[in-house]
Amino acid sequence: MTDKTEIWIIKGYETFALLGYKGLIIEQLAKEVGISKSSFYHHFADLDIFIEKILLHHLKKSSIIAEKERKAEKINPDLINILIEHKTDLLFNRQLRIDSNKSNFKDALIKSSKIIGTDFIKLWLTDTKLNLTSKQAEGIFELAMENFFLQINQDNINQEWLSTYFDNLNRITRNFENPIVR
Repeated sequence: MTDKTEIWIIKGYETFALLGYKGLIIEQLAKEVGISKSSFYHHFADLDIFIEKILLHHLKKSSIIAEKERKAEKINPDLINILIEHKTDLLFNRQLRIDSNKSNFKDALIKSSKIIGTDFIKLWLTDTKLNLTSKQAEGIFELAMENFFLQINQDNINQEWLSTYFDNLNRITRNFENPIVR
């Protein structure tokens, strides 16, 4: 990948993370990167090819996050620090959810969720010592992630908010450990 190709991809990735698909306006991106619009077409030919490149970039970033998750020992501070470090990647994933009616976005969302989700669930169960079956954990995780991505924004991906979020998730999840038998 050439330096200019990487510049375009990084700026497109950041723009998509903040503004979604509708924010990917080539003229605006060219202005922000300080490179001519013709350079964009030289490297990508069209917006669809560019989008595929930023989706691949997201999958690579998801693999990096998953590797860090595998090394994490605790949700707080280990995982929380990883999430803060990868704020743009979380916001990108949020936009994939918003635009999941487009098949390429939905496919990237499914793939990135699989990459990141497995190690996250293991860490969560180990750290919280919850007594849940795999199916229960997966189901709760799926709901928690939907809720998480509905709530996050550029301003609240920080230590305080994430700590509170995970504390609340653990509190709610404890209700599933010992169901009331009627």
